[in-house]
Amino acid sequence: MTPELKAKLDSLVQDNKIFVFMKGNKLMPQCGFSNNVVQILNALGIPFETLDVLENPDVRQGIKEYSNWPTIPQVYIDGEFVGGSDVLIELYQNGELQQMAEVALAS
Repeated sequence: MTPELKAKLDSLVQDNKIFVFMKGNKLMPQCGFSNNVVQILNALGIPFETLDVLENPDVRQGIKEYSNWPTIPQVYIDGEFVGGSDVLIELYQNGELQQMAEVALAS
C-alpha cells in the first residue's frame, strides 16, 4: 500500500464518525452484504458516509490490507474497524451497535 493511499484511508476513517467502505453507495448498494449494512444503519437513524470501492481498484485492495479483513463492506466507527455485514448484523441484533454509534456521535 502506498503512503498516499494509507493517508487517504486514515483521513476517511478519522474524519467521519461512521464510515463504510462498500460496493455501491448508501443510495444504491451494489451487493447484498453492502445493502445489509446500509439497511441496518438506516434503521438506527444514524448518519454515516460511504465510499464505493468499485470506483477505485487501489482502494478496494488497499482497504483489505488496511483493516486486515478480506471482505467488503467494512464499517468503521469512531476511527475503529468494527467489521463487515455479519458482524454488524450480530451487533445490531444484540443492541451493541446502537450503543457504539451513540457513543461515537456524542464524542
